[in-house]
Formats: sequence, structure tokens, C-alpha cells
Amino acid sequence: MSRFLSAAGCLLVLLVHTSNAANQIIENPEHKVKTRREKKKSAVLAHAHHSTSTRGSLAQHGQVKDKTMLKLENHKRLNRREKKEVARAEMATYKDMRRQGVDEISNTREAALLRNYRLRNKKKIGLLRKKEASLAQVLFPGVSPEEYMNGERVWIYADLVESKKTQVPYEYYDLPGCPLPLETEGLKRKRMRKNLGARLQGHDMKPAPFDLYTLKDKPCTPMCLVRLEGKKLRWMRKMIERQYRVQLQLDSLPVLMRSKEMNYAVRGYPIGFRAPIPANDRRRPKEQKPDIYLYNHLKFAITYHEDPQQFDGIRITGFDVHPVSISHDIPETGPVTPNTQLSTCVGFNVENDPKTFLNLSFEQGNSISVIYSYDIQWIQNELEWADRWDVYLVGAPDDEIHYYSIVNSLMIVLFMTGAIATIMIRTLRKDIAGYNELQTLEEAQEETGWKLVHGDVFRPPQSYPMLLSVMVGTGAQIGSAFVFALLLAIFKITNSMKKGQMLTSIILLYVLCGSIAGFISARIYKYCEAKNWKLNSIVTATALPGVFVCMFSILNVFLSMAGAATAVSFWTILALFLMWVCISAPLVFVGAFVGLKASSIDTPTKTNQIARFIPDAPWHMNAIVTMFMGGILPFGSVCIELAFIMSALWLHQIYYVMGFLLAVVAILAATCAQVSIVLCYLQLCAEDHRWWWKSFWNCAMAGFYLFMYSLWFLSSRLDLVGFLPVVVYLTYMSMISVCFGLFCGSVGFLSSFWFTRTIYGAVKVD
Repeated sequence: MSRFLSAAGCLLVLLVHTSNAANQIIENPEHKVKTRREKKKSAVLAHAHHSTSTRGSLAQHGQVKDKTMLKLENHKRLNRREKKEVARAEMATYKDMRRQGVDEISNTREAALLRNYRLRNKKKIGLLRKKEASLAQVLFPGVSPEEYMNGERVWIYADLVESKKTQVPYEYYDLPGCPLPLETEGLKRKRMRKNLGARLQGHDMKPAPFDLYTLKDKPCTPMCLVRLEGKKLRWMRKMIERQYRVQLQLDSLPVLMRSKEMNYAVRGYPIGFRAPIPANDRRRPKEQKPDIYLYNHLKFAITYHEDPQQFDGIRITGFDVHPVSISHDIPETGPVTPNTQLSTCVGFNVENDPKTFLNLSFEQGNSISVIYSYDIQWIQNELEWADRWDVYLVGAPDDEIHYYSIVNSLMIVLFMTGAIATIMIRTLRKDIAGYNELQTLEEAQEETGWKLVHGDVFRPPQSYPMLLSVMVGTGAQIGSAFVFALLLAIFKITNSMKKGQMLTSIILLYVLCGSIAGFISARIYKYCEAKNWKLNSIVTATALPGVFVCMFSILNVFLSMAGAATAVSFWTILALFLMWVCISAPLVFVGAFVGLKASSIDTPTKTNQIARFIPDAPWHMNAIVTMFMGGILPFGSVCIELAFIMSALWLHQIYYVMGFLLAVVAILAATCAQVSIVLCYLQLCAEDHRWWWKSFWNCAMAGFYLFMYSLWFLSSRLDLVGFLPVVVYLTYMSMISVCFGLFCGSVGFLSSFWFTRTIYGAVKVD
């Protein structure tokens, strides 16, 4: 009976609930329709957002099966066959859209789809099961968007004025232009916070002289009048001839020049342009002076995204500029201010016209009056803040090339691993087994191979043992600092995209790794039975920094004379000196103290009193031959990735794949170790026990190949103009090559030392 009553009660409650729902629908007949419309609208918006951020964005219903499309819409994982099906559909759609003339750099939905397809491999994070992400998450992890309210003051910041034809950048206000605007003390203090790397690279962000307010369009507005004559005029013509570009920044976005017709986007805008010399000009080349024109009007287009349901205000998603050269009407009286009325500066119609170009013709005693102006337009679009960095990486090499680089390096490592395995497993096992058998006196006298030098193999080097220990310790310090810097970048503690942060972390970690250099140098020096350990510690702490400081100081004098932005101030040099003296050197001494107090390195065999005679070695075991042979493979393992790094350093490209770089560094270390072990074994088999310096130089020669590669890069990829840019390039590349060689040599020496102790510890010696 109780069960029946409970069932009846549940049925009654259900009927009442149903009647209430029916009454609500009758009272509001549009409720059901409105709900369906909202659901449909939200689904369409979700699909649009999904289509611009995930795989399969270009796939259409007619190109793939319904089951595959349903999985794409529901964010389900595809199998291998379905992935190939979607890839073929996307490729077909991409080619069709490109044939129809759809560009990849504009802010349209079609261009965003094409960019997403091109950059799909860059938008994946994780190791095994990679998940989709935006470039904002990849490049700037943890950075949240900033919202601006209507009418809020927004600052455009001026960065370097730089050129690919010369490695001598200048500051924005070094150019003859409008003065620095006034800024609040809080903004000035925030701007002055620069890291050490940014100071060394010359990055000094200063407010640009443009009045910018959120969502406030500004028609053509004059700023100031500047007269160019004499040295200023000649310098401006020289800057334009050397293709200098101005770098501006708004909301952490670099200013961008786009060309839909040419389908390209480039950061920064040129100062001016040079007109080609007419073909019918029969004057001599030295007498031919091309016309040079100045860009004195900037047309800014700022795109933004607005979504009141998600956030308040707006988010800036694009910062474009279109430079214009125009000869403004010069007022007869009074200075030029933003309130000055000019007939050539009205509205947004200022465009490039050959009839009104501003020519910087240079004649003796002439003066050119230049009026700088600008206009600003705010444009709303559907591009989201997370996808605003896509256009900056459209022309960057695909991540698959980095995979090819690692595969190339792994092939070298596998080849060397096979050689090592053959030596260690087959040859060495056979040698050790033969050496350990009980032999007669006659058989012992007929021994050949690497066992014969067991009494001399651990004889310390007679020439420059202090220099060897210092170079090995310094190489270990460089390698440790670089690896730790990459780990910090991979774990998102530092960000390589922020100006100067990577260089700052490398310098600080090099200083903090001084104890590693002191410890390794002291251990090797103590094994060599040298007594002047104080001098060894001092040289370890001062050798490489002292050489680099001398090179940098001499170069800094020339940069200061040229007025370059990379010329370092006295206070920055003082800060580097204090870090060296107060942090790095004491840590080196601490490491050296620990290394000297530790017990000496044990060796499995005793060293004879008299050194053994070394027979004539075959030609392929000559020291010079082995050096050139040994340096090829370590350099070859990194040469592909090196091309991207060189382009980022000298061609102003973006490099952010620190995970790939760490893998390449690990492969480089493995290659150096294997090359050193193979060459050391062959040398010992030739009865040559002088492996100490050879094991170091066999791998350190990779630094020489790096410098030779930099010379090829200079002649083929760079088009430097002038003597100072070449000196700057060669100075910095020589520093990088020295560090690279020291790291490779250190790995090679330590690997050979471990190898000799291992093989001679496994053989019985009478």
C-alpha cells in the first residue's frame, strides 16, 4: 500500500510540473522560438570561433565525410585516416582561395582562415598529445589582454631605427623630427624599467609624438616644422639610402606595413625611399644621384575587437601604418602646431602622389622645410585578441623545418652511436679479453694497440696545463649557463619574445655558474700536479670576461662616435664590472676552493717515470687532420638550426622555439662526446698518449667552422654597407664562435677523460 501511495504522489508532482511549464509557454509564446534562435546563434558563433582556432578550419561538408565533419564540430579526436582526409580537404580549399586572390595578411575572415592553416603547426603545445593553442599563448604565456575604455589616452612607443644593411641602430629621437612629448612621472618610471639585455641591445622605449585616444579618429594633424640642411640633410639621405626602418609599438604590438596586392607584411616603416635612376640617363655612375624622398605623413589604422558580453571596453588587435611622402604647404608666419590649418592636410585623403613627393635634394647651401603629420583611424573587426600575432609569423619558416633540423642532427648522432657501439662492444671487448688472458713473456712483448701506452696515458700535459684547465672550466660554465637559460624559457619563467630578457638571463646565469668553472678548472689543474693554484683561479675568473670586455669596450668607442643606440653608457659598463667582480669572481674562487680540497682524481694505472717513445702516426691521425675532421660533425649537427638563429640575430626575424634549441644543444653535446671518444681511441691505438690537448681541439674546432659560416652568411645573406657594420658583425660573431668552441672543446675533453679511465680500468696491467 505504501509503494502505491508513493508512486501516485510522484505522478501527481509530475503532472503539476508539466502544467506549470505549459502555462509559461502559453503566457510567452516566443520563449521557445527565442531559445532556439539563441542556441543557433551561440552554436554559429562557437563554430566560427572554433573554425579559426582548430584543425579543419578550411574543411567543408562537400570535401569530407559527414562523420568526419561531425567529429570536427564536436571537437572529437580524429583517427589517422580522418586526419589525412581533412588535410587533403584543407589543402584543396587553401589552393582554391589563393587562386581566387585571397590574401593572408588582411583582417578579413578569409585571411584569418588562411593564416590559421599556415600556422597550424605553430599553434600546438605539448610533447606527445599536442593540443591546439593560440600564438598569444605560445609567444606570451600567462599574459592577459588589456582593455581600454572609450576616450582613454593610449601611448605609442618608439623603439629602434634599424636596417638590415647595417648593424648600427639609432634611437627614434636621434632623427630630426618632433620633440619628445611630456609624460607623467608614473609612466616615465614604468618606461625606465629596462633589463640588462635591453640596455645592451639599445632598446629604449620612449613615447612617440602622437596624440592617441581610444576610438577617437583623428584626421590629418600637423605636428611640427623641421628644417633640414647641411649635416642633417646629408645624414637623412644616407639613412634612407641604407633602408632604415622606424619601429613603433602599441599595446605590445609592433607597427606593421601590409600589402594585400603583394601578400606580405613587414614590421616597421621606412624613413623614405629612393627613386630609380632613369634608364636613358647617360651620365657616369658616380655622377648619377638618385632622387630621395622622405615619408613625413603617417596613416595609422588601429583595429580592435569589442564584445560587451565577455569584457568591458575594447582590445587592440592590430596596429598598421601607411607612410606618405607629401610636400605640405609651409605657413608664412608662426610655428606649426596641431591646430595649424594646412590646405594639404585635410581629412583622411592624404595619399602618395608623385606630383607632391617630398624630395630631399641636396645642393650646397640649400635648406628643406619638412612638416610632419599623421592621421588615425579606429577600425572594428572580428579578429580576436588571441589571434592578433598570426600575421607577424605568416612568412616565418614552418616548424617542420626545425623537425628536419633535429632529424638531421639525430642521423649524425645515430651514425656516431653505431661507431661507438662497434668500438665499445666489439673491438674493446675483444681487446680487453685478449689483454686480460694469462700470457707468456714472449706474448706480452708482442702486444700492440692501446694497452701499450697504459703507463703514459694519464701523464699530465707538459705544455700549458693551466690554460687547458681554464678553457675546459670556462666551456663548462658557458654550457651550463646556456642550458639553464633555455630551461627557464621552456618552463615559462622567462620569455624570449620580451626584448633583452633572454640575453639578461644568459648573462646572469653565466655569472652564477662561476663556481662550476672554478671547480672543474681546479680539479683538472690539481690532477696536473701544478702548484700555482691561486693564479689558476684568477685566470679562470678573468680570462674570458676580460677578453670580451676589451673587445666590447673598443667596439663601444666606435659605436659612441657613430651615435648608435647600442652604445652602452658608463653605468651599464659599471654594472657589468660589479657583477663580474662581486659575484662571478667570488663564485669562481669558491668552486676552486672546493675542487682543490677534494681528493685527486683517481686513475686506474700508474704513470711511468720516463715517457714512452711515440711512433710515427699515419697521415689521417695527424693533429691538424683530426682537428678539421672532428669539428665538422658537431657543426653539421647544428648547421640547419643555426640558419634560423643567425636570421633572428641579424635579419630581425622572430625566434621563439626554445624547446627545439634545447634538443639541438643536447644533440650537439652528444656529437662532441662521441667524436672525441672515437678520435681518442684511434689515437691510442696508434700508440700516441698525448690525447689531452687533442681531445679538446678536435671538438673546439667547431667554433672555427661557425666563424667560417658567419663569413659566408655575411657575403651571401647580408648586404652590409660601410666599415663599422662589418666590424660590429665580425666582433659579435667572433665572441659567439669562441663561446661555441669552448663549450664543444670542454665536452670533448671531459668525454675523453671519462673514456680513458673506463677502458684502462677494465684491463689488467702488470
